[in-house]
Amino acid sequence: MKTHGITRETGHNTGYAWAYEQYEAIVKQLQSEENQDLTHDKVEKLVEREGREMLRRMLQAHFDERSQRNTTEVVTDAAGVGHTHKRMQRRTLETVFGEVEITRQGHGGIGLASLHPLDGELNLPTERYSHAVRERVAEAASKESFDEVIEEIDKYSGAHVPKRQAEALTLRAAQDFDAFYEQQQKPAKVDEKKPISAEILVVTADGKGVPMRKQDLRPQTQAAAAKQTPHLKHRPSKGEKPHRKRMATVAAVYTIEPWARLPEHIVGELHPSKNSPATPSASPRPRPQNKRVWASLSHTPQEVIEQAFSEADARDPERAKRWVALVDGNPTQLSLLQATAKKLGVVLVIILDLIHVLEYLWSAAWALFSEADPNAEVWVSQHLHAILSGHSSTVAAGLRRSATLRGLSPKQREPIDRCADYLLKYRDFLHYDDYLAAGFPIATGVIEGACRHLVKDRMELTGARWTTDGAEAVLRLRALRASGDFDRYWSFHLEQEHQRLHTSHYANHKIPALA
Repeated sequence: MKTHGITRETGHNTGYAWAYEQYEAIVKQLQSEENQDLTHDKVEKLVEREGREMLRRMLQAHFDERSQRNTTEVVTDAAGVGHTHKRMQRRTLETVFGEVEITRQGHGGIGLASLHPLDGELNLPTERYSHAVRERVAEAASKESFDEVIEEIDKYSGAHVPKRQAEALTLRAAQDFDAFYEQQQKPAKVDEKKPISAEILVVTADGKGVPMRKQDLRPQTQAAAAKQTPHLKHRPSKGEKPHRKRMATVAAVYTIEPWARLPEHIVGELHPSKNSPATPSASPRPRPQNKRVWASLSHTPQEVIEQAFSEADARDPERAKRWVALVDGNPTQLSLLQATAKKLGVVLVIILDLIHVLEYLWSAAWALFSEADPNAEVWVSQHLHAILSGHSSTVAAGLRRSATLRGLSPKQREPIDRCADYLLKYRDFLHYDDYLAAGFPIATGVIEGACRHLVKDRMELTGARWTTDGAEAVLRLRALRASGDFDRYWSFHLEQEHQRLHTSHYANHKIPALA
């Protein structure tokens, strides 16, 4: 067998002597006269390169030892059929140290697929890439383009994974995402030593577009794109929509401690000035706890919101916490939140994101003040304080009255009427005086950050066009890392792989013991 320029004849390797030979060769190179003047970085690279080969040889020696172990019993498959024919078979495995070969006994028969108990004992994957390689591909794919993934694997390991295989491994790596979180939500024994999580439970959702390949766009988006005749060949003109994105639903669930504040705290934080400096809160801002964020293209908004409530329900089955939903005013999102809360019998406080309200206020301000007029900021601060004090309907009426008294034309007063309409439409979710007194969060920073981090930062890399399955896999892996669950997920995934690929093929789901 020849791997990476090193020849090993089967039978000539006594235990780990082959690895020791490489170790001695490394020492000899380090002690050689020609290497005494090397800079430290070149020495590091030499040891890394040659040391990786030593580790590959150690791994090979270990597998050679394991290949001597067999079972004396008749191997029976899941259908109860005995596999009586035996023969030694070889397969290769691409590891983080390089390629190794595994020889093991296969058990088969006429018309029967071979079963390899050693494969099950080692939990080998079906494809040539080891689980350690697959884990590195999965983590890298969650952070960077696939071109960068294969470059990173080539540079920092002894494996080589072509781009198409890297994409396929990413799909495989993410396949147990839903099962993992379903398992996580199962009731567990109460741990009295575990600190009790914060008393406010927040559920929030939003949407973010993902650039897709044409065949993976939703039918209505494809139809809209087909009807449009672009003026330019390579980019849309002003006012033209490219119709190349599909909306991913993004969700977040977390708990947080109450943080009571006054309207002037918020105004001072958002609009500090020399005359009205920021008013510090009496206590430091609490941080979200046990935050889980995720995004999905394949699940509908209703399914994602139901998943979010399921996650929240698992955290508070006794309904001891105060449930809060932060929204941006999307009607579909609102109706889904209200319907799901009603279905579960949850008392849900729905809060409209204050930053969206502020954007409408500023739009109205520029209809009344010239650009860069400092009085505009004073005006916004005053009206924001009134809204935070629970007077949103009064502010809406005052905006219309101000526009009328100033004799603004219908066109000029459009932003003002739009702001007033917004405040009146969502007045049931603008009781900020109550929310601040209760210590509730009033801004959607967590979900806005999730939209940017989960979706935009990875999915909108220059030139990216996604399939639905590929995008869903990467979104899942990014969500696991963002939620701090990747390591636990990977252990769960390997358990699922073991069951799928090995134990499920044997009688009683038990792999025969090897000796």
